[in-house]
Amino acid sequence: MSGNFRARRPASPPPGVSYIPTMSSQRFPHPREEHLDADEKRAAASKGFAPGKTRNYPPGGINLTSGEWKLLIVIVLVACAVRLFRLSKPNSVVFDEVHFGKFASRYIKTRYFVDVHPPLAKLLITFAAFVFGYDGDFDFKDIGKIYEHVPYVAMRMVPATLGVATVPLAYLTLRALDCRATTALLASMFITFENGMVTQSRHILLDSPLIFFTALTVFLWCGFCNEDKHEPFTQSWWTWLLLSGLSLGAVVSCKWVGLFTIATVGVSTIYQLWNLLGDLRVSPRLFMRHFMARALCLIAVPIIFYMFMFQLHFLILENSGEGDGFMSSEFQHTLGGRGMEDTFADVAVGSTISIRHVNTQGGYLHSHPHNYPGGSKQQQITLYPHRDDNNNWMIANASVDGDPSWKWENAPLQYILPSMRNEVSAYGMPGFVGDANDDWFVEIEKGDRGKRDSESWKRLRTLRTHFRLRHALTGCYLFSHKVKLPEWGYEQQEVTCNKNAVKANSMWYVETSWHPNMPADAPKVNYKLPGFVAKFWELQRVMWTTNAGLTDRHTYDSRPDSWPLLRRGINFWVKDHRQIYLIGNPMVWYLSTVSVFVYLAVRGILILRAKRGFRDFDNTKVVKYDTLCGFLFTGWVLHYFPFFLMGRQLFLHHYFPALYFGILLSCGIFDLLTSTLRPRVRLQIAAVLMVLAIWNFQHLSPLAYGSPWTKAKCESAKWLKTWDFSCNDFYDSVRPTPHLSFPNPTRTYFFFVVLKIRNTRSNALHQLIARISTIGGAADGRPAVAVHPNAPDNAAAANNNNENGHAVVVNKETDTMVAEHIAEPGRDIFAGDVGGKGIKSDSIIAQQREKEEAKEEEEEKEISSVGAAAAAMTEAAGKPQVQAQGVGEKEDVKAESTSSMTESESATSASASASASAEDKEEKADETAAAPAAEAGPLGEAEVEAEKAAAELFPDAA
Repeated sequence: MSGNFRARRPASPPPGVSYIPTMSSQRFPHPREEHLDADEKRAAASKGFAPGKTRNYPPGGINLTSGEWKLLIVIVLVACAVRLFRLSKPNSVVFDEVHFGKFASRYIKTRYFVDVHPPLAKLLITFAAFVFGYDGDFDFKDIGKIYEHVPYVAMRMVPATLGVATVPLAYLTLRALDCRATTALLASMFITFENGMVTQSRHILLDSPLIFFTALTVFLWCGFCNEDKHEPFTQSWWTWLLLSGLSLGAVVSCKWVGLFTIATVGVSTIYQLWNLLGDLRVSPRLFMRHFMARALCLIAVPIIFYMFMFQLHFLILENSGEGDGFMSSEFQHTLGGRGMEDTFADVAVGSTISIRHVNTQGGYLHSHPHNYPGGSKQQQITLYPHRDDNNNWMIANASVDGDPSWKWENAPLQYILPSMRNEVSAYGMPGFVGDANDDWFVEIEKGDRGKRDSESWKRLRTLRTHFRLRHALTGCYLFSHKVKLPEWGYEQQEVTCNKNAVKANSMWYVETSWHPNMPADAPKVNYKLPGFVAKFWELQRVMWTTNAGLTDRHTYDSRPDSWPLLRRGINFWVKDHRQIYLIGNPMVWYLSTVSVFVYLAVRGILILRAKRGFRDFDNTKVVKYDTLCGFLFTGWVLHYFPFFLMGRQLFLHHYFPALYFGILLSCGIFDLLTSTLRPRVRLQIAAVLMVLAIWNFQHLSPLAYGSPWTKAKCESAKWLKTWDFSCNDFYDSVRPTPHLSFPNPTRTYFFFVVLKIRNTRSNALHQLIARISTIGGAADGRPAVAVHPNAPDNAAAANNNNENGHAVVVNKETDTMVAEHIAEPGRDIFAGDVGGKGIKSDSIIAQQREKEEAKEEEEEKEISSVGAAAAAMTEAAGKPQVQAQGVGEKEDVKAESTSSMTESESATSASASASASAEDKEEKADETAAAPAAEAGPLGEAEVEAEKAAAELFPDAA
């Protein structure tokens, strides 16, 4: 299968012969004039071509009208809105941000680490963090940990931006595959509103860069195939081919899953070369030119790019870090802080040495002053990965050690030879000779591989001799393996004696050696530091081994057979009664899966028909769609089935590259099925599919964005029993934001009157709004309550004093917690006033009533009567409660209202307002009640009256 789509390839011109374009050698897409459909005629007309004048294609065969470029801009804007919405939420660590954020910290601190993925995507994220001033001090230790001094939004912007860029690439790819603009639009919308891809692209993860470079590679390769059909070996031909190779290097430098993309392009390349080989008009020399060009750009260039990424990786991680233990001793000594001075090459009786394990990342044989809790209860011997004085051992002569007449310091040097008995013990005391239980035989297994040190095969030589230690009495070998001791052993690696020890795990070598009697000119050795290529190959082996070793089960892992059916997702984050759960868009997901089976069925039928003599493949339309869908199907197969061969831990997100090919395949089939329809009908069908995809996306979007949700909606969204997101983490109902509420139209009107004077009475406004908005309690009779700002988050009670000096108990299940001086229905925010005496809303009404009775200010009477009349009118008419919303912007004043009141609450509030009016003003209230609520009084007059009322009620604010 390939990305080119002609039934037969035209002959490439012989070398030295100029290329003469003909009708049969047009750049793809190249429909014959007599077979132009309505879409192609419209595209030609939009470019100003007369009928039949459509052969004007830019490099790569991508033929976009000016209207399509404008459409692409709209598509990108929609993708930005979907993927960048609430990108800063949550402000805590999500899922594998634990790992990849930590790796960014290691890069910035230049401390070496080992990861199973190549470095490109991590380097991009690190670059964004570095540009925005991240110092690398945050540890990304736990999911849910709040970010502090971390530009996490900038780091998330990298995968989010690449996720946005994937959307137009899907459009351009299908256009390069000669699909219609409607089909390309449908594919871009499917990618835009695919819940799983949206979720994955909004966090510090590697899958979004992987999908982007996969999409980029497919697009560039299709462009190259179109260019190759037009004219090979031109400048644009080389450009498309070289860019395809660079993109292949980038995709495999993000994750090794990119190898499947290389395989997809490789299969397409082999298909191309096979067709060239069968074309008798292509000479062998020309065929070799095609072969060498593809080998250079599609094999050499990706390898060079991939290795260059690791060169950057090594240059940045120049210092010792937590990943040292995975690497060989030679590798470790290329890192800063791990250098070692030259050490004596020979080892003799009396030498102080450090012994390293050949296998299991080369830990040091180690003993510390702590005993085993059971067994012999003697001093512990372990394997420790770091340098330490407890790694030093002295070689003693077991036969004479402890004899006061024998001094090894005065004896001639006695080198360690095979079968010598030497003590390796952590038992005894000074002057204690010990016994045969302390003795070990030295068995030399191999020396230096080259001819640099032939003596390393004859006697123990530092760094160059690998040996085993066999216990003198039991015959067991000193042995270590990848098993850590419990806490009493400080989780260091276990060291035991094993009669049936695996040879690789019982091999040791001496790293350092020192002896006081060694002559000054004694030969010394040191590690031979590896070059880049040696370090590169060693790291690839470590990555492969580590990746294969990830076999532990995870709560949300899954196997490949469940991915096409979207049987379960991944829980990313749960906190504050919200959840982020990776799940796909069911409509897009299942449509892509069905398309795979549809292609298989149709392709099988075509093969059977061909066997029966039908000539379907002589039809250019059949050949076009068979080759198009075959290329996309090959990509899906090669990105999906290899996971069945893996025994490692797998997750749903491993299916995303295959899903991308599946979505394009479903749109390719849509293009075929609607090819005979009128453009308007085709667009209408596509619109219906897009609406369904958007509805499915919206239905599950709270799991993508971590938005508030309810248990009921969560349960209704579980279309499959295997979808295991936790609905118990959500509230029974979405709790409203703290707000202001106005029980009747009078308060609503009076609130906006107060807003008009905010520029001259800011302090008075703050108090006035709070007092006006807290009139009355809850509908069920609960009094108004405020919560002190210093109350604990889970306070079962808040020590706020009410007007009687009694503590007010706050129940979070029935009482909504609000900040001090932010009003809410059913709350008295002045219960804990500084003055010690609570001020309730009815006290304000009482003051107004006194002023009205005293007739000190005629304007105040009018305001009170207007308010009472409007309230009485509302109660009498039984109209629904008015909702209001307002914000006062002055210094620390900030309030908003999003609430609504029930009819009973409206009636209660209206009654309270009516009782506040003076009895001698009933006649005036009746007159006002006859007018609509909106005509309760002119705004200008009310503003003046409100200023006067505020000045008298709150003289300090003036």
